[in-house]
Amino acid sequence: GRSMAFQIVKAVRRRVPMLISMAGVSGSGKTYSSLLLAAGLAGPNGRVGLLDTENGRGSMYADSPGIKAALPNGYEIADMREPFAPSRYTDAIQDFVDAGINVLVIDSGTHEWEGHGGCSEIAERNKRQGMDDWASAKKEHKRFMNRMLAQPIDIIFCLRAREQVEYTKDARGKTEVVR
Repeated sequence: GRSMAFQIVKAVRRRVPMLISMAGVSGSGKTYSSLLLAAGLAGPNGRVGLLDTENGRGSMYADSPGIKAALPNGYEIADMREPFAPSRYTDAIQDFVDAGINVLVIDSGTHEWEGHGGCSEIAERNKRQGMDDWASAKKEHKRFMNRMLAQPIDIIFCLRAREQVEYTKDARGKTEVVR
């Protein structure tokens, strides 16, 4: 007969790396909360990293009392400037994995879709018959997501949410914007 191609073993529950997203409007506490969550996931001997696409803003928590208490050894950071292509995010994540980081905070993952060099721009740049080529952009994004699912570390994405507004009429019939 043929030799078995797959090893079949008894199933045992084990920890699987998590992909977590923290969404909120600007200033809602995504980065701070993500660093605290990362500290809890990493444990006392773990190492936390932060991929900063926000022009150095990720370092501002390095001396925060709450972060210092949660991460007495601090956290490690790398700055990512444009272009924000999905493949660059993948490369950055691999660098953190190779550096021995246990939990990675990505602040912000929004640029992968909306930033300079991100998926929206990829679609615009690769027009087909005068229309944006979303097939190319989605292919890049799916490749990025599949690579992330295969990573051996927990990853926390900070995602910028748009503030919800409602247009209403006041007593005089004037339109006003309500948050």
